[in-house]
Amino acid sequence: MASLWERFLMIFRSKAEKVADKWEDPRETLDYSYKKQQELLQRVRRGVADVATSRKRVEIQVNQLQTEVDKMTAAAQQALAAGREDLAREALTRKSGLQAQQADLRTQYNVLQAEEEKLVRASTQLQQRIDAFRTQKETIKATYQAAEAQTRVNEAFTGLSEEFGDVGQAIQRAQDKTLELQARASAVDELLASGALEDPSMTYKDDITRELDAMASSSAVENELASMKAALAVGPGAPAPALSAAPAAPVAAPAPAEGDVAL
Repeated sequence: MASLWERFLMIFRSKAEKVADKWEDPRETLDYSYKKQQELLQRVRRGVADVATSRKRVEIQVNQLQTEVDKMTAAAQQALAAGREDLAREALTRKSGLQAQQADLRTQYNVLQAEEEKLVRASTQLQQRIDAFRTQKETIKATYQAAEAQTRVNEAFTGLSEEFGDVGQAIQRAQDKTLELQARASAVDELLASGALEDPSMTYKDDITRELDAMASSSAVENELASMKAALAVGPGAPAPALSAAPAAPVAAPAPAEGDVAL
């Protein structure tokens, strides 16, 4: 059961990573990372400022204690000069307590100063890293934007090529159809020329044309019938007389000779 649940979690994570990778914009990720680094730098700088403030406060306290130490020294000297050894001893005892506090404050001051220097170095190094990251970020963003633009151009050209391919196929189909129509028209012309098909324009005849065709057919029949009658009248074996012989032309008389008298 545990292995099945682990497999389910693994599949879910892989699917989630694919979806996240699909919708992730590297430019936004870089900007977010740069923003987080800037926030970290600001926190480090605030830490430096806090440590420096504490160090300055300790320094002021050390200076104030030094002033009190100086006063106790002067008071002891004055009391001893006045013959008041007891007052001088009291002043020196207070001076010793102030010096002990001053020593503790100096130790704390040194610790704060070392911490401040360490934070300043860290802040400087972090600033350098952030500046380098910002330069790299802008370079990556520019490269990514250029690649994205190139991808869009390539996709546009791909779509245009597909569209041109469809147009080319449409042109090829139009050419094939045109050739087919031309072939059909040429075949019909050949059939009309050979007489296999009748020209629809020649099948229509008006009344005058039909009457002329009938007269021509009747005349041919009558001529053939007359020719057959003439052949029967002459008899078999005799040449058939001409149906329409032209009359013989009259013979002209010879011209009289010179010296003859015309009758």
